[in-house]
Amino acid sequence: MNAAVAPAARPSLVVVGNGMAGMRTVEELLKLAPDLYDITVFGAEPHGNYNRILLSPVLAGEKTVDDIMLHTREWYAQHGITLHAGDPVVRIDRKARRVESLSGLKASYDRLLLATGSTPFIVPVPGHELPGVIGFRDIDDVDTMLRAAREHRHAVVIGGGLLGLEAANGLQRQGMDVTVVHMSGSLMNQQLDAPASMLLKTALEARGLRFLMQAQTAEILGTDRVQGVRFADGTSIPADLVVMTAGVRPNIALAKEAGLHCERAIVVDDCLQSYDPRVYAVGECVQHRRATFGLVAPIWEQARVCGAHLAGAGHRRYVQQASATKLKVTGIDLYSAGDIIGGEGSEDLVLRDPRRGVYKRLVVQGNRLAGAVLYGEVQDGPWYFDLIQKRSDISRLRSHLLFGQALCDLAA
Repeated sequence: MNAAVAPAARPSLVVVGNGMAGMRTVEELLKLAPDLYDITVFGAEPHGNYNRILLSPVLAGEKTVDDIMLHTREWYAQHGITLHAGDPVVRIDRKARRVESLSGLKASYDRLLLATGSTPFIVPVPGHELPGVIGFRDIDDVDTMLRAAREHRHAVVIGGGLLGLEAANGLQRQGMDVTVVHMSGSLMNQQLDAPASMLLKTALEARGLRFLMQAQTAEILGTDRVQGVRFADGTSIPADLVVMTAGVRPNIALAKEAGLHCERAIVVDDCLQSYDPRVYAVGECVQHRRATFGLVAPIWEQARVCGAHLAGAGHRRYVQQASATKLKVTGIDLYSAGDIIGGEGSEDLVLRDPRRGVYKRLVVQGNRLAGAVLYGEVQDGPWYFDLIQKRSDISRLRSHLLFGQALCDLAA
């Protein structure tokens, strides 16, 4: 009688980071090779994977934490994935191919996926470590803001970008008096041109938000807790809560300590592999062809490519593409895509309708659409974005382009 042969052990995949990028990559892997790896996931937060983009509706009281969960603990168990939530990895031994967590747990890997994301940039002014000074990055930050809204009155949001405006809107919805402090003269200056930014500022002021533009924070005031913010010109305003939304930094400390090649972020190739071929990385912690990433669309594409390579279906390559930003704050619709600045030889097509609260600016380069900024009327945004991505010839559409897809289709 032949002795039974024990099944060969499966290779191990360890995922460092239980956020959207890492778990989307695992989803893509499971579609292609559901039984290929023994998968272990380490996460810093004591939750399953949730939609970080929807933290703003949680802050505003429109959704609950349960509403934004993408993968519950039951999902991990159903897919045979070992989850260590609330126990982040603190050390990677690449020679031994092993990671160690904060609790001392060790796990060996054949493949390692780093999805450590980014950390909020806390402006390093005096007082930035006071209680009541926070970023806006996770569920714990939202809980801190909700407690502050119940107990205090004055909130200051430092940073007038997309995240800052969403934080300001949510805090105002919770009853706080909110002032947004911005270094630039234009809100959302990475996505909007000056006229669209001014329309946005005027509309948000009409809803009760206050703005200090071109203001440089010099000091956070207070002793046991934040009490105010002082600026470089010597003026100050009261603050019971200060939310820093002045950008993020790729979270690469663990990778650097492990000796992986990093510049601004973990350097990866078109397959999302680091210089160590056993180590992959995706999301906000990576640098691909000198670019870093913060929007969902490119990160989802990274996950698709990386998942395929981990599954052994390595015919895909990550290619950077133009990105679009859509914003809806307190009923204000905005859409921005492509190159909104323009350059030598570019032309602007502009439509302004102040009575209807509509502004459109299209940046045309030759016979191609290069960028679009839409305010108040954004339904044609995806169509413009498609024209940008496909580098479509718009010469026949040019005279009707500002008026949208429907009119252009009729005129074609």
